[in-house]
Amino acid sequence: MEFEKLITERRSIRAYKDERPSTELIETILKEAQSAPSWKNSQTARVYAAISDEMIAKVRDNLPSFNQKSSHGAALIVTTFVKGVSGFSNGQPDNAPGDCWGAYDLGLHDAYLILAAKNHGLDTLIMGLRDEEGLREVLGIPENEQIMSVIAIGYRDQQPPLRPRKELSDVTVIR
Repeated sequence: MEFEKLITERRSIRAYKDERPSTELIETILKEAQSAPSWKNSQTARVYAAISDEMIAKVRDNLPSFNQKSSHGAALIVTTFVKGVSGFSNGQPDNAPGDCWGAYDLGLHDAYLILAAKNHGLDTLIMGLRDEEGLREVLGIPENEQIMSVIAIGYRDQQPPLRPRKELSDVTVIR
């Protein structure tokens, strides 16, 4: 898909068909997301993909009810980053952001993931509200990883309009 079309057609979808993507397709998308840049190529993004009905139900139980409803019919991907690596040297932060670099790198990874999904005909919803400790237990996520998001991925069952964006001049300084 042409890049401009890809980024303008991607939406946060809150209604999915009861037709989950194949494991192979999810793996292809996750492999493409691994191409995202990261601090010193540290690649600290980690992914926990709930594909089976049983695991999807367990992950959904750790979401607020509105996100459970919004993600019905989709597979779920939990993304984390390994703390204390991106933006660090010898165990010390290289500059003020510290672990924010891990979050930054994971944001790049997740952006690649949602664009790769769209390129393969799937849609996504990034959800930040979740029960972190419940997800750790269900998915076996170690304490050295920061859980950031749960991403619903599936086939859309709605056609939401493009939401308005702020004027470029409201968010950009060009000198």
